[in-house]
Amino acid sequence: MVSTTPDVRPSNPRFSSGPCAKPPQWSLDKLSDAPLGRSHRAAIGKSKLAAAIEETRALLGVPADYRIGIVPASDTGAVEMAMWSMLGARKATMVAWESFGAGWVTDVVKQLKIDAEVRTADYGQIVDMASLDYDTDVVFTWNGTTSGVRVPNGDAIPADREGLTICDATSAAFAQDLPWDKLDVTTFSWQKVMGGEAAHGMLILSPRAVERLESYTPAWPLPKIFRMTKGGKLIEGIFKGETINTPSMLCVEDYLVALAWGREVGGLEGLKARADANAQAVWDFCESRDWIANLVEDEATRSNTSVCLKFTDERITDGAAFAKAVAKRLEKEGVALDIGAYRDAPAGLRIWCGATVETADIEALLPWLDWAFHAEIEAQAEAA
Repeated sequence: MVSTTPDVRPSNPRFSSGPCAKPPQWSLDKLSDAPLGRSHRAAIGKSKLAAAIEETRALLGVPADYRIGIVPASDTGAVEMAMWSMLGARKATMVAWESFGAGWVTDVVKQLKIDAEVRTADYGQIVDMASLDYDTDVVFTWNGTTSGVRVPNGDAIPADREGLTICDATSAAFAQDLPWDKLDVTTFSWQKVMGGEAAHGMLILSPRAVERLESYTPAWPLPKIFRMTKGGKLIEGIFKGETINTPSMLCVEDYLVALAWGREVGGLEGLKARADANAQAVWDFCESRDWIANLVEDEATRSNTSVCLKFTDERITDGAAFAKAVAKRLEKEGVALDIGAYRDAPAGLRIWCGATVETADIEALLPWLDWAFHAEIEAQAEAA
């Protein structure tokens, strides 16, 4: 018989991997200082955008000589800007172990038609970063949002590399250590670990990346929205809050609120600790059950944000249908929203454990996961 439903429910059932949960105690009232109806080029608009850039620098510990820009089209826009503007000067190495990394491979190989070596790994696995040729331009994802795999550290990246490293860090920034001296281009979006709104991306450039932009002109035409240089010089305004296109000042204010919350919980170390505690609760749950496991077998490469799980019980006859049924059951009860695995990933669940999620909510969710699993196993047996 199916056990009774648990007594405690998560206060916030939002465990989506993007857009992610807002920071605790967030409310629309906190956005009251947004300069709505004002130009982003007015003094107040520029000051808000500049504050978003410099507070990002402070919270993440980005070096003073790195440029930070707010760009359109979320993390995707930031990655595409970097690839279209910088790749082609030398051979590239494209690294992918999940769907978004695979998308960058397609763009470089099939759209830009750049000479590139492609290195891939299956979901739950990771490419051997030490085996790559860093005299080529290396494009990779730090944390695979759809696979739950992360790069454990930057030790494999040499300091004396000739090529650029272009890193999609969208579900790693603010939750994991990013070695800035090993990263030439780093991108992320507000909607992930900080629980911001979508459609705005962040592009962080090392001095080496700036040198590439100023010394290399791609063979293909660049859309205006991708252009970061004029007359062979970096358009510095982009990295001071003079955005390429019109940003949402409401979203900017929301990001500033999230950054302020990040400082309140202990800065980067506090944000990382919150994500670690959330992920550890899920990992411990899986270790104590024989019917569910982390998709990532190597503990060193397990994500502490996008935790991906797989069902391992032999009684399950259709893995995809079973996982969808469990997720639907949890959503119907209002205890977990949007936790199904990504459409291209192996069947299972994906629980966002980033810093804006409260550990108490993760702990309240897990007994419900136990309940939903057994309820679905019983339903499957009855239908057989």
